[in-house]
Amino acid sequence: MTNTGGAPGGEGADTPTPSQGVPQAQAPGSGEPKAPEDHSPSPATPPRGWQAPDTQATPPPGWEAPGAPAAPPPGRQAPPPAHGGPQYAQQPQYGQQPRWNPHGLGKPGVIALRPLNIGDILDGAITAIRRHPLLVLGIGAVMAVITAAVTFLVQKFALADLESLATTVRLGPAATDEELRNAVFGTFGDALIVLISSSLVSTVLLTVTTGLMAAVMGRAALGREVTFGVVWRDVQPRLLPLLGVAFGYALLTTLGVMLCIIPGVVAWVFWALAAPALVLERGTFRQAFSRSVKLVSGAFWRVLGILVLAKIIEAFFEEIVSLPFTLGSGLFGQMLNPGKVTVPSTGDLLLQSAGQIIAGTIAIPFVTLVTVIVYLDQRMRREGMDIELARAAGVQPPQAW
Repeated sequence: MTNTGGAPGGEGADTPTPSQGVPQAQAPGSGEPKAPEDHSPSPATPPRGWQAPDTQATPPPGWEAPGAPAAPPPGRQAPPPAHGGPQYAQQPQYGQQPRWNPHGLGKPGVIALRPLNIGDILDGAITAIRRHPLLVLGIGAVMAVITAAVTFLVQKFALADLESLATTVRLGPAATDEELRNAVFGTFGDALIVLISSSLVSTVLLTVTTGLMAAVMGRAALGREVTFGVVWRDVQPRLLPLLGVAFGYALLTTLGVMLCIIPGVVAWVFWALAAPALVLERGTFRQAFSRSVKLVSGAFWRVLGILVLAKIIEAFFEEIVSLPFTLGSGLFGQMLNPGKVTVPSTGDLLLQSAGQIIAGTIAIPFVTLVTVIVYLDQRMRREGMDIELARAAGVQPPQAW
């Protein structure tokens, strides 16, 4: 009789037993099979680095497949399945970092609400002219007409000495030394008077125009509607202080240039933002100049470079526009033949003034708008004015977290 149960040891030692999780076959005729006992021992742990063929590799701790839901943290359970289906814990949503915006906090109006570079400042001035042409060019035309009228009257006053110089030059050797000296000094004296008076008038009108453009930019930067009535309502309470700032600024800068160029340039730059500060901050005469000095301090060379660049663009544009009128008045021939003294007629001066008006209608607003945008840029850099403008325009600043 053969023993089928297997003896301990020998070859039968390798036969799996029920305790190892393999059910044993029932003997024939033993009746209803008995349910196998539930023995659930933990599976044997394979050696490190081994995996069964055709099975998915277990990722290392802390690694997640791209797009896979994150496992719940230790000590927490996954939420119950929704609609009877399996559901996995989702990765918690954290505050996303705001994306970089080339317009900073936005661009509701003609400039971006962030610190500006030179290109942004020049583009902002041109954009303001394009969006509000009637208002901006209308103000520029009025100022250009006043400037041309004053220049015409001053030049007409100097024609008498210029005619005397031309008569003396025509005498040649017959003219005495005293006649030549009187004619030369009289002509140069009149030229100096014309230059100083024109500079004073031009600076005064530019400063007043800067104050008007400050009221325009105060609304154009927010994307709001701007009309002449709105601008006049904003400027009218500050009109007398604005005229005082204009005369003071023109007088001090002109005297500085006459005494020495450097003091005039320093005064011109440090007090260039006084008119916008007066209109937009509604301060006093002294506060306007002190605010301008405070905003320019630490950025003198940058402000100087921007203002000089604007002046170069203005002069270049005016020369191009005025060239046909200069050729028509005959003054261009005087430049080609400086030894000949030519006395312009009244018609020549009027033609030259017409060219000055056309050129100044565009050039004056451009320079003044650049000055106002420099003021806004300095305040955005130093005082965070871009946040205030964004809130005033209804733009919600992005949150960092």
